[in-house]
Amino acid sequence: MSKALTEQELHNLAMNHVGKDLEERGFEFIAVNSQLKKHPQFVCIDKTSQYYFVIVKAVILPDNPNNYDVVWMETFKKHAREKDAKVLYAGVGLGNPNGENLPVYLHEDYLLEYNGIQVLDTNFN
Repeated sequence: MSKALTEQELHNLAMNHVGKDLEERGFEFIAVNSQLKKHPQFVCIDKTSQYYFVIVKAVILPDNPNNYDVVWMETFKKHAREKDAKVLYAGVGLGNPNGENLPVYLHEDYLLEYNGIQVLDTNFN
């Protein structure tokens, strides 16, 4: 019998996709936090030693993975400014290819909607 992924397992799956993308882009990982609802998930630096806080959000399709809580994000961007870090957002949509009312199952195919990493401006408006 198939086992549906928990919310934490879905989050970890999303983090795996984003982590591979960050590696391919040449980022070096300083810290990784895979605990659900703890932010940021990744603290990275680039080749110029610029720090980046990476927020990963997993959603169940058909929800839009590119949407995030704008008010909460402003608070987080303030924290990043205080640490001289830039903020990257990576939304990951996951779903069951056999129907949107079905869960994503362990060791089975799944749908993935990932449009890459978004750079969020941390400057004051």
